[in-house]
Amino acid sequence: MKEDILAAGGIVVDDKLGVRRVLLVHRPRYDDWSFPKGKLDPGETVEQAALREVNEETGLECHILRELAVTQYRYRTRNKGRLKPKSVHYFLMEPLNRVIKAPVEEVDLAEWLEIEEARKRLTYIQDRKLLDLL
Repeated sequence: MKEDILAAGGIVVDDKLGVRRVLLVHRPRYDDWSFPKGKLDPGETVEQAALREVNEETGLECHILRELAVTQYRYRTRNKGRLKPKSVHYFLMEPLNRVIKAPVEEVDLAEWLEIEEARKRLTYIQDRKLLDLL
């Protein structure tokens, strides 16, 4: 039986300016807008991976408020185009700092967007469903 690829990420929300904003990232390799996420490193928990991935892709240090959802889908591999199952654990987070540091290797843009603008910009249906959980 094929094993799921395990990943984790963060839905980072900021309410400090009186308007709820969410953080999205753009990945040029896929030309998509989504939430920061990535695969677990060996020995890492999903919480550790989520915090690390948000930090690596945006420069933000965050605090986990709670687990939000686990999404499961199949993605096409780059090499042979095979479909593989993937599970992503998403955590609702609040930023400890708000200064974005992008671009980085995988992300060329990271932006704070109001919820409705974020909904329009998100590439994937499953990400819009996550936004609805807020």
